[in-house]
Amino acid sequence: MTTATPTVAAGTQKTDGTPTTTAGRVRKRLNSRTATLVSIVIAVVWTIPTFGLLVSSLRPEDEIKTTGWWTAFTNPQFTFENYEQVLFGRSASSGQLAGSFINSLAITIPSVLFPLAFASLAAYALAWIKFRGRDWLYIAIFALQIVPLQMALVPLLKFFSTGVTLGGVTLMPAWDLVDEQKFAQVWFAHTCFALPFAVFLLHNFISQLPGDLMEAARVDGATHPKIFRTIVLPLITPALAAFGIFQFLWVWNDLLVALIFAGGGDETAPLTVRLAEMAGTRGNEWQRLTAGAFVSIVVPLIVFLSLQRFFVRGLLAGSVKG
Repeated sequence: MTTATPTVAAGTQKTDGTPTTTAGRVRKRLNSRTATLVSIVIAVVWTIPTFGLLVSSLRPEDEIKTTGWWTAFTNPQFTFENYEQVLFGRSASSGQLAGSFINSLAITIPSVLFPLAFASLAAYALAWIKFRGRDWLYIAIFALQIVPLQMALVPLLKFFSTGVTLGGVTLMPAWDLVDEQKFAQVWFAHTCFALPFAVFLLHNFISQLPGDLMEAARVDGATHPKIFRTIVLPLITPALAAFGIFQFLWVWNDLLVALIFAGGGDETAPLTVRLAEMAGTRGNEWQRLTAGAFVSIVVPLIVFLSLQRFFVRGLLAGSVKG
């Protein structure tokens, strides 16, 4: 008695999705090569403007204003004069980016750490601590993501200038801060604006942690603070890094919030404020803008490249159950 061997029609696949024909395998390989080629082309096209900015920032003023950056390869003339002007210039239009660079760091680092701390605690509570109204509170936090930032600026300014009073009782006095202390207002504003998205992102990650792990910790007598510190925090590192990158880039490149709450003085102005003033009153000093812009993107590039291995893992956190 003979057993018939099942035949596979051309173009069909196995149950695991693997092509069973030569044509299918070739098609899969071509698709892989096409995707790689498209990715390389996109990366090159995306990098060309940044490379052109770097070349322009190193060229003399006359060359920048009269020829394109690509002509530097046929007539190479390079100088660091533009960087000297934007970093250590005396006038506002010349730059003074050295001090503004420190201001940006003073604004950005706390504005990243505060939301990370508060959001991680809130996300853990919403995911693993049962209390009345928990689901409605999470829905309210999620809904706050659709509120435009611009709508909250005026109420927040009033909050800082007049304080909070309820029934004749002052819950929080008005903030009367000098320039050096205005950073606190910017930290508070950026923390408020970042919390809804941060809680949403971290909650999706924390809620997918194995429940058996939490139960085992409770059986061993661990309290919520100990569980959060010893179990949850090490496991949510990718999500923390992903949000940290988002928040760092947002705050570092922000102009509106920093200009409104910190002002444009030399003691508090970040890089974005100085870059807006750098082109001059008539926009004819843009050779300095090339050097200033490249200085401003160095730190975000370092942060992104150093944490990029966590970036995709953090973005995919909680998207699927496994």
